[in-house]
Amino acid sequence: MFILILQFFWLYIDDLMGKGLGVFVILELLFYVSASLIPLALPLAILLSSLMTFGNLSEKNELTALKSSGLSLYRIMRPLFFVVILISFATFYFANYVIPVANLKWHSLIYDIQNTKIATLLTPGVYTKEFDGFAIKVKKEKDSVYYDITIHDHTQTTQLRTVKAKEARVYKSVNGKYLFFKLKNGNIYEELDIQSPIFQANGELQSNVNQGKPARIATFQSGTYKINLIGYSLSRSDEDVFTDKHEMMNVFQISKAMDSISLKKKKVEALFTAGLLTDHILFNKPQRIDSLTGIMKKNGSPAVSWAEIPKIEKSKIIQQTISDLRNSNTRIENQLSYIKVLDNEAALYWIEFHRKFALTYAIMVLFFVGAPLGAIIKKGGFGAPVVIAAIIFMIYFIIISIGNNLANEHVVSPFLGMWMSGIFFTPIALIITRAAANDSQIFNLEVWRIRFMKLIQKK
Repeated sequence: MFILILQFFWLYIDDLMGKGLGVFVILELLFYVSASLIPLALPLAILLSSLMTFGNLSEKNELTALKSSGLSLYRIMRPLFFVVILISFATFYFANYVIPVANLKWHSLIYDIQNTKIATLLTPGVYTKEFDGFAIKVKKEKDSVYYDITIHDHTQTTQLRTVKAKEARVYKSVNGKYLFFKLKNGNIYEELDIQSPIFQANGELQSNVNQGKPARIATFQSGTYKINLIGYSLSRSDEDVFTDKHEMMNVFQISKAMDSISLKKKKVEALFTAGLLTDHILFNKPQRIDSLTGIMKKNGSPAVSWAEIPKIEKSKIIQQTISDLRNSNTRIENQLSYIKVLDNEAALYWIEFHRKFALTYAIMVLFFVGAPLGAIIKKGGFGAPVVIAAIIFMIYFIIISIGNNLANEHVVSPFLGMWMSGIFFTPIALIITRAAANDSQIFNLEVWRIRFMKLIQKK
C-alpha cells in the first residue's frame, strides 16, 4: 500500500504541491485513495503471505513432519483455503460497495484541489500571464472574491480588449475547458488597429478617415467573461474525473446501465430505420416504379414514364437523387458513429463489471501459486519469498495491464481482457500444486540436467 500510495503522489504531485492544503485534507485524500488501491495490493499480499507461511513450514521441516504423519499437502492447505475464500468474498463485497464510493470521493476531492490551482495563479498586485493571450491583475482577494480586476485580452490580432471590474469570482467549467469570471460593475475598452487609408475615385485621400486607433467603451453592471483553457496545462484529459462513471458503480448498477444502453441503441436504430424508409422514394408506399415498364405509378394510376420526361428535368432528378443519397450516407455515418460511442460506453461498463469478479478469482489462484511454491523452495522470512513474490506479481500486473488496454481498445472482449491474468495463472497453479503435493523437484537444476541427459542417451 505504501508503494502504491507513493505512485499516486508521483502522478498528482503537481496538483498537490504549493496549495497550502491542510493535513486533514491530505489524510482524507489518502484514506479514499487507499480504499481504491486495495484491489491491486491484496493479491500481492495473499501471494507474499502464502509464500512466507509455507516457506517457513518447509524450512523448519514442519511440513515434512505433517506429511510423514499421513497428511497430504491438500489437507494441510485446506484450512487456509477456507480463509482465502472468506477473504475473496469479503473483497468482492468491498469492491462492489465500498470502492465505488471511495472512487467518487477521491475523484471529487482531487478535482476540487485541482480547481484551487486557478485561484493560486491570481496573485494580488501582480500581472498573471499564465493564460495564453491574457494578462490578468487583481488588487486584492478576500474570501475567494477578487477586487479591482483588470483583464487584457490579446487573443485577437486586430483588437485589444481590456476589461475592468470592481468585483470578480472565478469558476471552472465541469469539463475543465473554460474559465469563467463573474464580474460586477465594470467597463470594457476596445481598441482597433489603425485603419487603412481610403482613397476617392479621383485619387484624393478621404478626409473623414479617423487618424489613430478607433476605440469604443461599454459599461456593465454584471457579466461573465470566458477564457478558453484548451492547450493549458490544467485541461488534461486523463484527469477528467467525471467521465469514468463506471468506476463508481456496483455490479447491479452496471447491469441496469447496460440495459439502458441496450434499449437506447435499439430505439435509435428503430427510429433511424423508420426515418430512412420514409425519406426514400423506393420505400414510399404511395409511389412505386414498375420494373417491367419503367413507368412510375402513383396511387395505383400510371404517371409519366421516364422516356417522356424532358432531358433538363431528368438532369435535375438525377442531381436531386444523388444529393438525397449523399445525405442518406451522411446520416448513416453519423448514426454509426453514435452507435460506436454507445458500444464504447458499454465496453467500459463491462470491463468494470468483470474486473470485480476477476479480482476475487485472482486472490484464490495466487494463493495456489504462492503456497505450493513456498513448500517447494523451502525458504521463509523476507528474503527469497519477497523476491519471488515481486517477480510473480510483476508478471501478474503486466498481464492485467495488457488485458485492460486490449479491452479498452476493443481488441479483445472485456471478459477476456479482465480474466486474462486468471486464465494465465490457473494452469501454473495446478502444475505447481501437483508438483508440491508429489514432492517433485521442479526447481532443481541438477534433476533437470539428469533428465535431459537420459533423454539424449535414449535418443
